[in-house]
Amino acid sequence: MPFIFFALLLFFAVPAHAEEPSAQVYHTAIGMAAQGKTAEAVAALQAASAMLPAQNMWQQRMITAAMLLQMKQQQLHSLPALASNSNLLLADAYIRTHPATSPHNPWFAGSLGTLFPGAGHAWLGRWHDARMAAILVIPMLLLTLWAARRQMGPVTLFFAAITLWLWSGTIFSAISLSQRENMEAYMQWWQPMWQAAALSGQPW
Repeated sequence: MPFIFFALLLFFAVPAHAEEPSAQVYHTAIGMAAQGKTAEAVAALQAASAMLPAQNMWQQRMITAAMLLQMKQQQLHSLPALASNSNLLLADAYIRTHPATSPHNPWFAGSLGTLFPGAGHAWLGRWHDARMAAILVIPMLLLTLWAARRQMGPVTLFFAAITLWLWSGTIFSAISLSQRENMEAYMQWWQPMWQAAALSGQPW
């Protein structure tokens, strides 16, 4: 929020045609996004672009940067109406020629892992993790069933608690890995789009 007031003050104090303060505001906002302050960076870019005249080069860059940062924040795969912004047209051309891959469904991976230990990891193609999940859970599950069949009360509860702990851990792992792979795949698609839009800076 303080940066928005700084941007407004800067534009009131400096003539609108001067590009140096515009560049400074833009690069400061990109630096904020690189630090993970995406919402603040978007707000600053939108506030600063509103102070510039229409069709100004820096206004177009700021509008485009704000939209692409919002896309990344929400992991969207398409742009809104493009108007006459040349930077957005470049980004749209990239999207048309480089469609994003479909993300994994984390909850489906978790559901598979619930049905059978390691199945969620196997669906993600992580066969080593799938084997480790099965090796951890299945022996404890068999011990739990063995103890339950012999009515070994406390021993059964002990084995059951360990089994549930290990199994839930593998389910959580499958969900987390799916989400991480989705984010990594999205960033591999999004970063070249940022560069294709002729935007300077690296907000990642």
